[in-house]
Amino acid sequence: METPLIAIERHTNYMPLKPRHECYRVNCHELTRETYCPGHTSDKKQQSHERNKRYDTKRGTAAQRGYGGRWQRARETYLRSHPLCVECKTNSFITPSTTVDHIVPHRGDIKLFWDTNNWQALCKMHHDKKTARGE
Repeated sequence: METPLIAIERHTNYMPLKPRHECYRVNCHELTRETYCPGHTSDKKQQSHERNKRYDTKRGTAAQRGYGGRWQRARETYLRSHPLCVECKTNSFITPSTTVDHIVPHRGDIKLFWDTNNWQALCKMHHDKKTARGE
């Protein structure tokens, strides 16, 4: 008596593809899975690059805004004496600080910029959150 052959089907799990939608560029009806169709992706990147360049030109360099060598030395000294994020500490977490933040934004006021009572040590996450809120 012969043994029957058993066919084993291999199933592979593929993630479903995102559905196609129209390109976000006005009056472009090409279907794509990304935000823009391939023909408009480079246009959007170029516009974004130019917008960022204009913003950076108006903003000035880090040194022009007061964050030159003197600030870097003061920052390092402050972080050595304040090694933990103050926001994390208030929530009972221990996280190394990486940024010296101005509690009250100095807005170009040199006296407020260098006032160490206006400084606090924050981790990147808390500094980014505070900055995003515009504080």
